[in-house]
Amino acid sequence: MKNTLTLDGQRVDFEEGESLYQVARRHTQAIPTLCYDDRLEAFGACRLCVVELEGSRNPVASCTTLAQTDMVVKTKTEAIERHRKTLMELVVSENPKGVAIDPLRGKASQELAHLAVRYQADGSRFAGKQSGHSRPDDPNPMIVRDYDHCISCYRCVRVCAEQEGDYAISIANRGFHTQITTEFDGLLENSACTFCGQCVQTCPTGALADGRALRHVDTPGEIERTRSVCPYCGVGCSVEILSKNETIVGVQPAMDGPANEGALCVKGQFGWDWVQHPDRLKNPLVRKDGVLVDASWDEALERAAEGFRKVRDTHGRHAIYGVASGRAPHESAYSMQKFIRVGFGTNNIDNCSRA
Repeated sequence: MKNTLTLDGQRVDFEEGESLYQVARRHTQAIPTLCYDDRLEAFGACRLCVVELEGSRNPVASCTTLAQTDMVVKTKTEAIERHRKTLMELVVSENPKGVAIDPLRGKASQELAHLAVRYQADGSRFAGKQSGHSRPDDPNPMIVRDYDHCISCYRCVRVCAEQEGDYAISIANRGFHTQITTEFDGLLENSACTFCGQCVQTCPTGALADGRALRHVDTPGEIERTRSVCPYCGVGCSVEILSKNETIVGVQPAMDGPANEGALCVKGQFGWDWVQHPDRLKNPLVRKDGVLVDASWDEALERAAEGFRKVRDTHGRHAIYGVASGRAPHESAYSMQKFIRVGFGTNNIDNCSRA
């Protein structure tokens, strides 16, 4: 027998352990939120996701309220929408620079901007002093700490702790003086931060931003997203490559990636600029008369094969030794060991990760 409840006048089913927010979202009811991330424990801080629950004196946070049989829930009433608009006016008033955040800052950075448009909130109603302060003195080239945009949703702190286990950033002070910070209010490079970028990708306001991507704000062209796989190791993390007119301007994790589930390491998140480096080789090179010159792939492969044959014929099969790359996927590693073991009849094969 299915578990069911009434959602906005419709009888819907739910799974044991689902929150009202999850049930509503699965049934395409658009409940707004700023502190929710699928990868994190529900927090209920922003209060935008409140709904009316029959029998409850006050609205309840849908993200922290578990669904129960025969509940009667209303996700959008005049009173609830008025409540959400007031909250949005308060939140937007904390952003003196405005909320039209460039998507290069991070994957979630426009969530606040979209909700501000939805509720026509410009922050003028509660305009005044802002809490928090940015850290333009942090010299790291990867993560911009622009806390003028911070709304204290704590998603960055929680993803660092719950997903990465780094606990590199935390919350200092209380009330109006609340500030996201590192231990002893220091620089990121002096903290436990591994620069995985997950704080950037979960931030809904752009307060934490991808510094390397922001260098391309003025690069002409519309942002295009291309789904791909990170080439740095054999894990096979799913990524979305951001480009403008065939120029790579950023990399973001694919939230539904089977290998990484929205997470990347520092290389996958910030190590993409080598692709367009002016010193990157674009053609095979062979040495002629002591000088490296461009060659065709056929010529280069033939040269390499001849070198292997010469070593084997002169010094024997055990003179051949293969070292596989730690950046290669499993299929390439398998082919490499087959090449050495079957092609030359030796077990002299290892991996650079053991060095």
